[in-house]
Amino acid sequence: MEAPQRNLAMDLVRVTEAAALASARWLGKGNKEAGDGAAVDAMRLSFDSVDIDGTVIIGEGEKDEAPALYNGERLGTGKGAKVDIAVDPVEGTNLLAYGRPNAIAVIGLAPAGTMYDPGPSYYMKKLVVPSQAKDVVDLEAPVEDNLTKTARALGKDVNDLVVFVLDKPRHKELIRRIREAGARIQLHTDGDVAGALMAVDPSSEVDMMLGTGGTPEGVLAACAIKALGGQIMARLDPQLDKEKKALRQSGHDLTQILDVDTLISSDDVFFAATGISGGTFLGGVHYTGQGASTSSMVLRGKTGTVRRVQSWHKWDKLMKFSAIKYD
Repeated sequence: MEAPQRNLAMDLVRVTEAAALASARWLGKGNKEAGDGAAVDAMRLSFDSVDIDGTVIIGEGEKDEAPALYNGERLGTGKGAKVDIAVDPVEGTNLLAYGRPNAIAVIGLAPAGTMYDPGPSYYMKKLVVPSQAKDVVDLEAPVEDNLTKTARALGKDVNDLVVFVLDKPRHKELIRRIREAGARIQLHTDGDVAGALMAVDPSSEVDMMLGTGGTPEGVLAACAIKALGGQIMARLDPQLDKEKKALRQSGHDLTQILDVDTLISSDDVFFAATGISGGTFLGGVHYTGQGASTSSMVLRGKTGTVRRVQSWHKWDKLMKFSAIKYD
């Protein structure tokens, strides 16, 4: 038996809270770059106090033309465990900019060398299911088969299922087939990390996520899926010839099926997410004038512990020492 060890996710949630508090000031103002930049600055500054020797594997890359937190950046004090980091200061920058639900600040962390590096991949085809269905789905199987098997594993009929799908032109045929099979659909413009989390969270009404979304987001979501015992199955799915050429030149196998254990090869994973714009999954930042409240999810893979953290932040005390100007 082991004595309880330090739960790094409790350090990470302070970082996601900082990003959420800083970026939520830009809710609905139509400037996604400013909102993302505020979150990045707050997150980087907060990481300076976390005792880890971290390397960003999944960061804000070329696709987002982001201001910082780039792939390969070193984070933390350098004094603690060597870890791989997946980070998205604002997952759903358009959601934040236009005041839509489910923008979140997210971080995943795993031991060094255990996180899949997607290289120049921007997009992957994904299937995400909760733990009850993790052994019955197949990315290569017809959509109808996966719906039937998932419903059976969950003790439901197919017409009971709710499937998260990004509302993109590339999913027109997928949406038609899901509807014809009888399942219900939640269409979202953005935010497939949140979608993957909903699919594996027992308290969510979403039962499954299907479709092509961001590759970095898939690896980041895999940290939470691993902790919650669910399954993600994915295959790199380049949308442009430039991306396909870069992947081939880097030696990536476009036919390989990636599962949760391929994307994150250790159970000793940590994850934290804080709501920014609010929604059915996580509440957003609520400003009171004297402070703000935040809603977060904190996961530790080794123990399977799930925490819901509701925090209240008081400006009169916090701003006496904080280098981040939240108010």
